[in-house]
Amino acid sequence: MPDRDPEFRYGSVLATTFTGTLTERLGTPAERIPTPARLADWLREMGLAVDACSAHDLAAAVELREAIHVAATARAVGQPRPREAVEVINGFSARGGAVAVLDEDGHRRWLLGQPATVAAALGVVAADAIEILAGVRPGTLALCASPTCRAAFFDTSRGRTRRWCDMNTCGNHEKKTRLKARRG
Repeated sequence: MPDRDPEFRYGSVLATTFTGTLTERLGTPAERIPTPARLADWLREMGLAVDACSAHDLAAAVELREAIHVAATARAVGQPRPREAVEVINGFSARGGAVAVLDEDGHRRWLLGQPATVAAALGVVAADAIEILAGVRPGTLALCASPTCRAAFFDTSRGRTRRWCDMNTCGNHEKKTRLKARRG
């Protein structure tokens, strides 16, 4: 049976969901967008379907993902956002060209142009990152308490006390580890 790509993890914030396409950064990293086709799949699932995706697009996506991760991590631990990461995020946002529109149900969706390009889709992700990094939305950036994950996530819980990037993965794994340790 061929190896399967790891499943995507979904969150409520586009930018940190995007950084979650590389997980277990301090353990055994799991790359969830290893190919242009997987990047196209992820974009489609996020409502940002593109017409084509190349190796160059994948490299650009990884560059943006890592810049968002670096800036979000710095913000989560109270350090200044690194200038280089901010410049990358700003550049992707400025070049994006996507337009927000209301659909017939009154929900926002993005028009990525004709053809729908990866650059436009990544511009949407960068703009989302700018909103959370600038503190525009209610919530706070935090780091996953898992020692192998340490993913940045956007905590919108009432007391801003969430510990895990995802309770179904990291939180559940840590709970199982503690239970196993108690049982000896």
